[in-house]
Amino acid sequence: MRLSAMGDVAMTVPVLRAFVKQYPNIKITVISRPFFKPFFESIPNVTFFAFDEKERHKGFPGLIRLFNDLRKLKIDAFADLHNVLRSKVVRTLFALSGKKTASVDKGRAGKKALTRSENKVFVQLPTMFERHVKVFEELGFKLDLSNPTFPEKAVLNADILEIIGENHEKLIGIAPFAQYDSKVYPLDLMQEVIAQLAQNQDNKILLFGGGKKEIEILDSISKPYENVINMAGKIKFQQELQLISNLDVMLSMDSGNAHIAAMLGVKVITLWGATHPFAGFSPFNQSLENALVADRNLFPKLPTSVYGNKKVEGYEDVMRTISVDSVVKILNNCQ
Repeated sequence: MRLSAMGDVAMTVPVLRAFVKQYPNIKITVISRPFFKPFFESIPNVTFFAFDEKERHKGFPGLIRLFNDLRKLKIDAFADLHNVLRSKVVRTLFALSGKKTASVDKGRAGKKALTRSENKVFVQLPTMFERHVKVFEELGFKLDLSNPTFPEKAVLNADILEIIGENHEKLIGIAPFAQYDSKVYPLDLMQEVIAQLAQNQDNKILLFGGGKKEIEILDSISKPYENVINMAGKIKFQQELQLISNLDVMLSMDSGNAHIAAMLGVKVITLWGATHPFAGFSPFNQSLENALVADRNLFPKLPTSVYGNKKVEGYEDVMRTISVDSVVKILNNCQ
């Protein structure tokens, strides 16, 4: 299975957990970038194969080498959960060698109808989890996601506890950034959310992000409060996963952090601007009530994009229609 962006990879985890539980005698090999290996380490019967995009598996000759490397593993079927050019090449090579293959249907026509300005078809599309299930069904494996299992909360090591301390009633994670600005809750409103949450000394608020600019912003946000801690740049990715598994709730944009928290069984509150849960990218096993969306009465063209990469004039401030009070209220109600 060939996977790409963080959210895409994280969304496969609950499906694979269901698969190994329902088919304990089947071995799965996940093919992805080395960075994502920690996602799969706690799943039984799953082996991780590192895709070396910079050297060994670079370019078309590299994909031939990848196919030959995988063939040595005596793979019986190939499930393409990404369906991009590189995975199509490898999938085709497996098909030509007589192996069963199946690929995810991204539902482009439905997404186009959902996001267009005129004659919009505003309906819930199949989730990515449902689309992944169909891939396995094509290969002969029916899956039931209705009774999911999640890993145990990780035991936090001394390095993490030294940063966050040990005294807290409620651990709230906040990941305020996303790949595109149209999916980011305005910073001044997010600061108000954090200020209100920080008034309750039983709350410990952990901020997540990455990159120099984000770290600087999160440092400035956390500085006035004893119970708000910027985690960005302080711990390794694997430690971050351990910490997220211990959260009581995660507040995230439509971004990879939402899917990471959800795959670990954490309650996730998501904020949606230019995008919308109906496109099928809601985090796993979360109620639609936990997805706060911008006001479509004021901005009827929403959603304007599947991924948030499309700018629409006059729609820059749609997320301001999600009130600070509504965000704080739903976080306070999460136990």
